[in-house]
Amino acid sequence: MDRHTIRRSALALIFASAMAGSAIAQSAAPAAVPPASSAATPKPACGGDLAAFLAGVKAEAIADGADAASADKTLAGAQIDQKVLAMDRSQGVFRQTFLEFSQRTVSQGRLDIGRQKMKQYADVFAKAEQDYGVPAGVITAFWAMETDFGAVQGNFNTRNALVTLAHDCRRPEFFRPRLIALIELVQRGDVDPATTTGAWAGEIGQTQMLPPDIIAYGTDGDGDGHVNLKTSAPDVILTTARFLQHLGFIRGQPWLQEVAVPDNLPWEKSGIGGPLTAGDWFKLGVKPRDGDTNFASLPAALILPQGRKGPAFLTYPNYNTYLGWNQSFIYTTSAAYFATRFAGAPPYSKGAPEPGLNDVDMKALQTKLVARGYDVGKIDGILGSGTRVAIQKEQFRLGMPADGWATSALLNGL
Repeated sequence: MDRHTIRRSALALIFASAMAGSAIAQSAAPAAVPPASSAATPKPACGGDLAAFLAGVKAEAIADGADAASADKTLAGAQIDQKVLAMDRSQGVFRQTFLEFSQRTVSQGRLDIGRQKMKQYADVFAKAEQDYGVPAGVITAFWAMETDFGAVQGNFNTRNALVTLAHDCRRPEFFRPRLIALIELVQRGDVDPATTTGAWAGEIGQTQMLPPDIIAYGTDGDGDGHVNLKTSAPDVILTTARFLQHLGFIRGQPWLQEVAVPDNLPWEKSGIGGPLTAGDWFKLGVKPRDGDTNFASLPAALILPQGRKGPAFLTYPNYNTYLGWNQSFIYTTSAAYFATRFAGAPPYSKGAPEPGLNDVDMKALQTKLVARGYDVGKIDGILGSGTRVAIQKEQFRLGMPADGWATSALLNGL
C-alpha cells in the first residue's frame, strides 16, 4: 500500500488470508507519491510490444550500472500479469472506523506472537535500537500489521508485477524505476526473479519493502552477506529499523499516548498539526492514562479518531514516522497504538462514540462541504483528512464541539 496515499497492498492480503471473514477493502498503491508528469518530465516509454519494452528497460538498467547478464536474468520470461492490472484498477477504499480496524488488527494472538518474537530476537532488537534508535515494539507492530510476521507476504511474482505496472501506461514513471532497482537486487544475489513473490505492487518481504527501499536501507542482520527480507528475521528487523530512522524516528521520544479528555476543550485545536504542546493540553485538563508527563515540552496533537467521546490520544513528533510509512489515518493510528501495547500500555478505553454516518450520508455530507467551498477530495463516503478538516471548521462555525467526527447533527445542521 502506498506509504503516501494508503501504502502497500500487503494489508489487503493480510486480511484476505490471515483474518478470513474480516477482510478490509483498502486502497492499494505503491510506496511513494508519483511525480507529476509535465512537458519537462515526460512519462517514460510504456505500452506496445513487450519485447521492445523489455529491451528498453535492459538498456536503461545497463546505463545505470547493471550488468547485461543480471538484466537478462531478471527480464527473461517476464509476462504481463492480468491479475496485477485488475488489482491496480480495482483498488478499494478504507471504510472501517478506528475501533473496528484496531480491534481486529491489535489482537491478543498477534500480541502474544509479537512478544515471543521480541524475546526470540532480543539481541537483534537491541542492536536495532542501539544503531537506529527504534524500539522493538515499533518494529514488531509493523511486522505484525504488514504480513502477520511473514505468514502472508503475497503470491504475485515480483518481477512480473513490476514489469506489468511499468509497461502499463497509467503510472510508468513510478514503476519503471522500481523494476530497474529489482535488476540491481538480482545482480546482488538477493532476489531470484523466477521465484520471488510478494504483493501485487512489487513489495517484497515481511515488512513489505519496494526494491529501491531495500537497496537504500536493506541491512544484513544474520551475517550471510545478503539482505533477505522474505525469510531472515534479523534482516527484517534491522532493515525496518533503518528505514524508520530514515523516515525521521527520534530516539528516546514517544509516538502516541492515550489520554482522558474533559468535557470541555478547545476542540478546534485538536487534530493532526495542532498548535499546542503536550504541556498545553495537560494544563487544559487532558490527562495521560499512564500518568507520564515527562514530554510536556514536545509538540503534541490531540487526535480523536471517533470524536471527543471515543478513544483519545496525544501524538508526538514520532507519529509523523507512521504517517511516512502510511498516510491512512486509521492504519497509522492503529499501528502506533499497537506499538504502545508492545511497550506495555494497556488496551485503550473505547469510550462511547456518537454514531457515525453511513456511506450514503457521508457522501451527502461531503457534497454539502464541497458546495461550501471545501476541498474534500473525491466524494467517496470516506472520512479522510480533507473531510475531517472541513467538518471541524463547520462544527466550529455552527458552535458545535469541533472534534472532526461526522455525525447526523452536523449533516442536518448544514
